[in-house]
Amino acid sequence: MPCFKDKVIIVTGASSGIGACTAVHLARLGGLLTIVGRNVEKLKATADEIVAAGGAPALLIAADMNKESDVEKIVSATLVKHGRVDVLVNNAGILETGTIENTSLEQYDRLMNTNVRAIYHLTMLATPELIKTKGNIVNVSSVNGIRSFPGVLAYNVSKAAVDQFTRCVALELAPKGVRVNSVNPGVIITELQRRGGLDDEAYAKFLEHAKVTHALGRPGDVSEVAAAIAFLASNEASFSTGISLPVDGGRHAMCPR
Repeated sequence: MPCFKDKVIIVTGASSGIGACTAVHLARLGGLLTIVGRNVEKLKATADEIVAAGGAPALLIAADMNKESDVEKIVSATLVKHGRVDVLVNNAGILETGTIENTSLEQYDRLMNTNVRAIYHLTMLATPELIKTKGNIVNVSSVNGIRSFPGVLAYNVSKAAVDQFTRCVALELAPKGVRVNSVNPGVIITELQRRGGLDDEAYAKFLEHAKVTHALGRPGDVSEVAAAIAFLASNEASFSTGISLPVDGGRHAMCPR
């Protein structure tokens, strides 16, 4: 198992889904967590799960990733508490449906601001600290960054940008001993699609369809993505940087026939 004893780890979007599960998993492995989210009550629930799992109490930061002052306090508060940053997990993100026929510039801006600009900003701020610790970054992208799917245009573009950002920053920081990678989940059972506009009936059909669109015949679980993030963030991946790791049941390899 990867070990994160006394490693200071920032996880954004930690109030639910992949982010919450990842925070609990990394805390269980010994990490000292800063957990970030907009929903304070759900963030507190994640903090409670961390303690229940045997982890050290987390630092909670309520933040809107689209507000520069909120993003700035993530790193500053972590340094006040722990004096260092070893791992940054850029997980916060949103999804919306839309095609070129019915999208809008407002939708494009929402997706790009949350899914790309916020990551760009937080990574800028964390980089000097990660250089000091020879730490690493894991960005949560999507299979939509690797392959193209209709109906979620702005989301696809944003996740492709995250993958390019990952590769570029990996090359820039490699000489300084900082690794940068991404995970690219397929359909994972979270609230992402519901928040993106699917009602209960549509979501149930979406999950059923995932049995066809994923080679392994099912959607994934948040714990499977958390395990991949933990691997990339650990010393067990010490010679891996600039990669986009699909955690998608083989969906990235599939083609219609």
